[in-house]
Amino acid sequence: MSRKSLFVNALTFARVPLIFLWAVFAVWQELDAGSSGASGPSVLLAVLASLGMLLSGLTDLWDGKLARQWGVVSALGKMADPLMDKVFYLVAFPVLVWHAAHSGAGELQTLSLLALTVLYLLRDTWVTFLRSVGAMYGADVAAMWLGKVRTALSFPGAGWIYAYLCFRQFEPFRAANVWTNTVWPLSVIAVEAFLGVLTFVSLVTYTRSYMPYLKRALERKENL
Repeated sequence: MSRKSLFVNALTFARVPLIFLWAVFAVWQELDAGSSGASGPSVLLAVLASLGMLLSGLTDLWDGKLARQWGVVSALGKMADPLMDKVFYLVAFPVLVWHAAHSGAGELQTLSLLALTVLYLLRDTWVTFLRSVGAMYGADVAAMWLGKVRTALSFPGAGWIYAYLCFRQFEPFRAANVWTNTVWPLSVIAVEAFLGVLTFVSLVTYTRSYMPYLKRALERKENL
């Protein structure tokens, strides 16, 4: 394996430790903010957490781009990349739900995040099942363009949600104005709604595409 191939694979697998790094610092910062009293939340922990989220998202942007540019696209990379994306969702969205509930972001915000998290996990589990069925009959199980768009937008979407949950606790963002009280929280709800609709449409699209293979599997089962 060439050095370029090793570097690209390292970028792909780095998504997992980086998102766990974000989770640790995000939870630590929120717990610190809840117990620090007059000292206020820790800027350092917030910055470290944000950096972990940012770098984790950038690995998804650069690993595929570099693999194509350097001509080192591999079967391992094609399998590992969506797996690393799923680990990102499994870690990021449940932590965001906890963050919203713990920080007192409000019932609407917490329920919105919870619904989005459940939808993400259901969609990815179902699509994994569909791909497994399709692979039985030689289907092309590569990610569809809508799935790629959803993945690409999920990283900045999760980052924007975290930025709101985290930085709204800092003094400059506590001022009562239209931005902090209305525009910012509504923008987060809008991002969550958009990601939810995109995820649902992606689920329906994959189901329709793999329906012939599902029917073949069902007919085969009935004839056994």
